This record gives sequence, structure tokens and C-alpha cells, in this order.
Amino acid sequence: MSPYEVAVGLRYTRARKGSGRNSFISFISLISMAGIALGVAALIVVLSVMNGFQLELRNRILSVASHIEIRGFPDLKDPPGVAAAARKNPRVVATAPYVTGQAMLASGDVNRGTLLRGIDPAQEATVADIGLHMRAGTLDSLTSGSFNIVLGTELARALGIRVGDSVVAITPQGNITPAGALPRLKSFHVSGVFEVGMFEFDSGLALINLEDAEKLYRLANASGVRLKLDDMFAAPGVAAELSRTLPPDAEVRDWTRNHANFFRAVAIEKRVMFIILTLIVAVAAFNIVSAQVMVVTDKQADIAILRTLGAAPSSVMAIFMIQGALIGIIGTLIGVVGGVLLALNVETVVPAIERTLHIQFLDKSVYYISDLPSDLQSADVITIASIALVLALVATLYPSFRASRVNPAEALRYE
Repeated sequence: MSPYEVAVGLRYTRARKGSGRNSFISFISLISMAGIALGVAALIVVLSVMNGFQLELRNRILSVASHIEIRGFPDLKDPPGVAAAARKNPRVVATAPYVTGQAMLASGDVNRGTLLRGIDPAQEATVADIGLHMRAGTLDSLTSGSFNIVLGTELARALGIRVGDSVVAITPQGNITPAGALPRLKSFHVSGVFEVGMFEFDSGLALINLEDAEKLYRLANASGVRLKLDDMFAAPGVAAELSRTLPPDAEVRDWTRNHANFFRAVAIEKRVMFIILTLIVAVAAFNIVSAQVMVVTDKQADIAILRTLGAAPSSVMAIFMIQGALIGIIGTLIGVVGGVLLALNVETVVPAIERTLHIQFLDKSVYYISDLPSDLQSADVITIASIALVLALVATLYPSFRASRVNPAEALRYE
């Protein structure tokens, strides 16, 4: 590519003063540039916000769930041995036994089904952060033989109970009596309430002491062992490794499988939003096509003169590709800078807009996450910028090819 091709291409990007047609062409070019900038900025901000929601929800889920669960049916044979074997994996940083079972909690005339989980508070703190989400009481109150219970906020609200009240747990494991099989009933003392911000857990999970749970469900051992890794994204690989080394009666499940439907739905939603917002950039690229076609039509005489002076068709094509590519590059740069700045300051900008307009985008009484989180990822920015540049470059191909095919004799006939 010769310097004169670059110089002419840059010259055609600006309109001459006093030329109404060229001014209109330049206006179309500016609209195309603004469209690309808007599309790129919108893509970066929206994907960053979706990444932020995904990160926030993942952290809330993993504050209650674990990276990996190793469980047996109905209980796990030799939980300490399984935990010791799991800790041999360099990725495993902590283990904790647990018991899980279904139960019906009753308070007065109100009954609610729940997942009852037995834990050792000291070990549980090493694999989950639920202790950081306590609204009343502490997990340390779940001592052996105390038959204390910690409830999610929504579950406690539904049952109409507070810390200090009692609740009756009804389990499917029944007692055999002369009158037949009757469900087992056990009264628990509410010693705490937690809130993680996930309805699934706040309304359907209750915690008791590990040994109390073993007695309640008549288990000889814990139901399984929960693991924490140094990298949550390594969970599928570590789970596959453990499945090959642990006894066949031990089922190994990682967090991506336990909540596969949820994360798959989030991934699909993000992908769909990416496609929809990419169409904004595509529309701006179509504007580049129309602007370039108008430039080629307007500059036919100039093209003919260049051809008669010895310019090759490829040189003419390069001139107009440079002009169109410049629109795409400038629009993309503006969009990337604006999108990154906005994505990094979403948590400041959105509250300011809410205060100015006296509105609230995410009502705290409706949504568990009332603030717009943002997680800007460089891979998203690079992908978006690359797509915008490619679309802008592709949009210049047809007009540039058309310019290279101009016949000098016909173009100069009426000049």
C-alpha cells in the first residue's frame, strides 16, 4: 500500500467546505461512526453487567453449596477416609462432612417442606461462607445434642418464627408402632437465621448439627463430604479425577452439575443478548456501505483521473477501503473507551441516574440483587472490538470493488 493511497483515503473521509453533497456524505459517515460506537459501548456494558450478575449469583450459590460433593446412599462408608483421599488432590483445600435429608417443619398451623442439612460448624466454615450471611445468631450454636436449628429468612418468615422459638421437624423415616408406621417428630430450638439472597436457599434450607442429623435420620455415618478447591473452575476436572480413585459407591458431583440448568440458562441469555446487540453494529456497518457507495458515485471523475495517471484497480480499491476502515476504527475506539469507562462505573452511574429521575431499576422488595453489578472481562472487549472492525471492513468491500471497476472513459465523457 502506497502513501498516496492512504493520503487520498484520509482526504475523502472529510468533506470539502461549501460542498453540500460532500457534507451530506460526511454526515452519513458520522452517523455510521456513531452507530458503531453506540453498538460497541452497549455490548461492552450489557455483557459486563450480565457477567456481574452471573458472578454475584455464583458467589451466593457457592456460599451455601460447595465446589464438589462426594455422597453415598443413604450414607457414605468411611467419610474420614474419603475426605483424606480427597485431600491428596492438590486442588482440594478443605473438606467437611454433612448429612442431608428432606423434612417438614411445622410451627402452629403452618407447615413448610425443606432440605435439612446436618453440618459441623467448625468444618463447614472452611468450605462455605454461610456463616458470613447470618442475620441473627451464629452457626456455632449448632452444638451436638442441643438440637438447635438455623433457618433461612424466607423459611422463618413463612413459619412465622424468630430466634428463640421452637419448630417441629417431621421426617419421612417413620417409627413402627402397633398402629402402623408413623413419621418421626423432633422439636428444634431456632438459634439463628441466615440470608444469602437466593430464594432457593433462603426459603428451603435449614441447618442442624451433624450428629443431631445422624440421630434424626438414623444414619451410621455422614451422607457425604463437601470439598472446597483453590479454583472453583477446576471443579469438573477434579471431580472426574476423584471419580476414578474413590470407591464406586461414592458419587462425585461438582457445582456446575448441581446447578447446571441455572448456569446454562444464564449462558444462553448472555449469548442471545450478544447476538441481538451485535445487530446494532451490523446496522451501522450497512450505513458504511451506503455512505461508501455515495462517495464512489461522487468521486467517479477523481477515480478516472487516478486511473489515467497509472493507478491500478487495487490501488483505487485500497483508497476506499481505507476510508471505510477509518470510520470503523474510530467508531470502535470511541465505543470501547466509552463502554469500558461506563462498565467500570456502573455502580456509580446507575445510582446517580436513579436519584436524578427518582426511580429505582431493581426494587429491593422484589429483587434479591438490588444493585447493578459489573464484571468487565478483557476477552469480551477484545471479541466485541474485533467483530466491529471485521464488520466495518467487510462493509467496505463492495463499494471499494465497485470503485475499482469504474471505466475512466465513461466517467470522463461528460466532464
